[in-house]
Amino acid sequence: MTPIDATLAFTLAALLMTLTPGLDTALVLRTAAVEGPKRGMQAGAGICMGVLAWGAIAAVGLGAVLAVSRLAYDALRIVGAAYLIWMGISMIRGARTGGAALDATAAAAAPRGRGQGWFMRGLLTNLLNPKVGVFYVTFLPQFIPAGGDVLTWSLAFAGIHAVEGLLWFLALTLATRSLASVLRRGAVVAWLDRVTGGVLVLFGLKLAVDVR
Repeated sequence: MTPIDATLAFTLAALLMTLTPGLDTALVLRTAAVEGPKRGMQAGAGICMGVLAWGAIAAVGLGAVLAVSRLAYDALRIVGAAYLIWMGISMIRGARTGGAALDATAAAAAPRGRGQGWFMRGLLTNLLNPKVGVFYVTFLPQFIPAGGDVLTWSLAFAGIHAVEGLLWFLALTLATRSLASVLRRGAVVAWLDRVTGGVLVLFGLKLAVDVR
């Protein structure tokens, strides 16, 4: 493929992945709906920073370790699964206690008011998923033009993916603004927390039992 063809092909493939409903979309939607667009975008920015990090890791070859090392993959898989399950249970507990448990989770991650807790929540959700690393190691090389510099192209593609993610998360957070008065009612917040928490727990359990 020519550089232009490679860029267009990756951009389309990455866009399709970005728009596919999953953990990232659920996390940003819940955060934006319950805690406001600003914090929703902070969570989205954390996820996109994770994408950039995985792109850099794959570019320098470290990500290949996850693809070939069962021990490295399993170690990150277990930590990631535990984190997702913990965060999901915290959301479900928060729904039962008026959000107290979830507030405690965010406060433990970073001081309230700075937004670091929501950013770190998105970042860790992405970085602690070894499937993302394996995906980047196996996916990116297919689009690098013959003779192209692997590091440069990998970082460029990760940047494209991150920008698409930010735009998608921006659209999601803006969509919640018109429904803010409804979405932030106590019963609705509790329902969103239970659903999102359940999704996180399911993803965590799926990751925990994943066998390559």
